[in-house]
Amino acid sequence: MGGDYYNSSEMPSFTLTGLPGLENSQHWMFLLLGTFYLVSIVGNTFILFIIKEEQSLHQPMYYFLSLLSVNDLGVSFSTLPTVLATFCFHLREISFNSCMAQMFFIHLFSFMESGILLAMSFDRYVAICNPLRYATVLTDARVVRMGMSVIIRSFCIVFPMPFLLKRLSFCKANVLSHAYCLHPDLIHLPCEDTTINSMYGLFFGLDSALILLSYVLILHAVLAIASREERLKTLNTCVSHICAVLIFYVPMVGVSMVARYGKHAPRYVHTLMSLVYLFVPPMLNPVIYSIKTKEIRRRLCKILLGTKF
Repeated sequence: MGGDYYNSSEMPSFTLTGLPGLENSQHWMFLLLGTFYLVSIVGNTFILFIIKEEQSLHQPMYYFLSLLSVNDLGVSFSTLPTVLATFCFHLREISFNSCMAQMFFIHLFSFMESGILLAMSFDRYVAICNPLRYATVLTDARVVRMGMSVIIRSFCIVFPMPFLLKRLSFCKANVLSHAYCLHPDLIHLPCEDTTINSMYGLFFGLDSALILLSYVLILHAVLAIASREERLKTLNTCVSHICAVLIFYVPMVGVSMVARYGKHAPRYVHTLMSLVYLFVPPMLNPVIYSIKTKEIRRRLCKILLGTKF
């Protein structure tokens, strides 16, 4: 690939980045990330196993949690190959097609997570604001349709991404800020207008606005409850979901803000923000739900300790 300009037919390769300035500590970084992977994979696998085995958890809320766990496993496995190659084997080059494939799966699972959290907020809204109709509104068939809608919508949104990038010419040094391919990182490399590519964040904005609306309605319903104890008990059923929403959207907004406005920030800031965005939610979601859900906590203690909690 001679010269500084590339077109889509030449399909440039990209250079992945570990932690700029900390190259000598890369193996320690992989130990940390390896711990995150282990907690995420083991934790989400336990959640899926417990929900499958525990008859009392065969409810819409936990079906959505199962989908969230599958999705978190997908996020972990999407980043694992290049993180392993970068931090362990110092293999930094990735082909255009491999990069596009990884970007597709990372963002597919990100959009799916956003949709799942929206579906879970609808579940909490119906459970609190219209409890008498909960069983008739959230039937098994409707939960399946909602899950399929989340998957199909996410696929349709993300599918054009690689093709929109492939049509562009690349004129910069194709060095990425991370050990994996992220869309906000890639759209800074072409020397053409990337306005269309930049519009994908609007879909996240719509989901977050609808989640916020659902919680405004939930809060309105909760404040109408006379007993303070009952209000706290009702809100407590939403704590796990609120935590899941915050640990997903706060890092995602941080990554977008740093990519858009932090052009002069040190490169390790971009890297650390993306690590938080992709590693923290899959790791913390099973931990939060294990702590806050009595049935999951009890079954987990029985599996790990052989005792009831």
